[in-house]
Amino acid sequence: MLYVIIFSSSRLNMLSKNACKFSRLNQIQRSITKNFNTCRVLSAEIRGLGNEPDAPVVNTPVPGPKSLELTKQIATIQQAGTIQFFTDYENSTGNYIVDADGNKLLDVYMQIASLPLGYNHPDIQKVISDPKNYSIFVNRPALGTNPPVNLYEKLTKIINSCAPKGLNMIQTMACGSCANENAYKAIFIRYNSLMRGGKDLTAEDLNECVVNKGPGCPDLSILSFKGAFHGRTFGVLATTHSKTIHKLDIPSLDWPVAPFPRYKYPLEENVEYNKKQDEDCLREVEQLIEYYNNVKKRPVAGIVVEPVQSEGGDHHGSPYFFQQLQRIGKEKNSMLLIDEVQTGLGATGKMWAFEHFNLAESPDLMTFAKKMQIGGYFYSEKFVTQPYRIFNTWLGDPARALLLEETLNVIKRDKLIELNEKTGEYLLSNLKVMCKDYSKLIANARGLGTFCAFDGASSKIRDDLIAKMRNLGIQCGASGDVAFRIRPSLIFSKKHADIFIDRLEKSLKSF
Repeated sequence: MLYVIIFSSSRLNMLSKNACKFSRLNQIQRSITKNFNTCRVLSAEIRGLGNEPDAPVVNTPVPGPKSLELTKQIATIQQAGTIQFFTDYENSTGNYIVDADGNKLLDVYMQIASLPLGYNHPDIQKVISDPKNYSIFVNRPALGTNPPVNLYEKLTKIINSCAPKGLNMIQTMACGSCANENAYKAIFIRYNSLMRGGKDLTAEDLNECVVNKGPGCPDLSILSFKGAFHGRTFGVLATTHSKTIHKLDIPSLDWPVAPFPRYKYPLEENVEYNKKQDEDCLREVEQLIEYYNNVKKRPVAGIVVEPVQSEGGDHHGSPYFFQQLQRIGKEKNSMLLIDEVQTGLGATGKMWAFEHFNLAESPDLMTFAKKMQIGGYFYSEKFVTQPYRIFNTWLGDPARALLLEETLNVIKRDKLIELNEKTGEYLLSNLKVMCKDYSKLIANARGLGTFCAFDGASSKIRDDLIAKMRNLGIQCGASGDVAFRIRPSLIFSKKHADIFIDRLEKSLKSF
């Protein structure tokens, strides 16, 4: 038995207390060293790290006096209660964010998981400075009516680079919330079209729907999950169930809400409990769909789910859970929408997090935003409908599509998804050890790629830990009631993970 194995580079040579197991320790060390070397090779090949400091630099408390003064100023013209600190974006670089007071923080939160290549990446700067792109930045078009001449070329490149298999069409939007809003609409339109059996719309459909009545305004629903987050706009808010502050005082829709698995960790020590979590949740999904379809007469046209509940506490579901969820959706005629707004574009060591689940086929629709730089969803031809039914003025932003195109080029050139996978393995192995060493403070290390999290023993401990980390030069964030979430860029490498683990240990020791 090995009493302690620590994976951070500073601890690699720690000996087991049980001398007869030296050979096993050496095997593990060789495996970790191989992973180190892979990370080093991969990180040596990537751009965007050249101007980074060697380590965080903190000269004032965070937030510092300049940030506090700027917060006080802006509070006179808008709500400012969410501001953490003001940022010097000109001097932020790579994985480091620089605040108004000159503090340089290693950023493992990356603008709420939305910067794929860190700050001021040279390849992205070239896109903006390229004269042939000026007209798109200067003249933001209404894409639905007057798209630029190269729109087909640009969107085809995106589809060919990253679209899930079978979802060969793309609808761009401005953000994650409106991506989900319009994907819900696409589900309802498709569902009602199937229910009509190809019949033409009636006069009643057309006349009464404008006053929210009649068969043209059907009483349908979307099933979502406790702990989910799909946005804050009115429709998707009915499927968001992560924090009361999001929902308070806002009228909502009577749609079904199912439980999402709550696993015990380590997974390998809680197989039976976690399998029961899957089965219990899946059973309730089926029961809710039956109840809404047959008793409430509010058919469940779709199911919306995150691969990881990214705002509600970093709750994971197993491949089995998602495979069975897809099966239930097909049996009940409820279309499956997977929300990859936060988990997408390589964040979990695969292009899309649902690829970890070995589904029989891609979901019916998949939404994206954040790291993708634009919002939207991938879909198939069956969702094509009449003009103006899925529509708004801008339908996204082709300037952001240019940034996405180059981001995809960089991801492929620098093998960033492979880097994310290897760095994530290294990071998670260290987090698991930290949870054992400081079990009274943190627990339940979990993750896919660098999309990692662990829980504080309480909300206060989690929040205090975030504040301590920030003042040691780590910008980080929370998720749900007690989770500490890690959302770095795709150029986050082993050397950055080592700094994070070092500061985490120092913070934990200070309690």
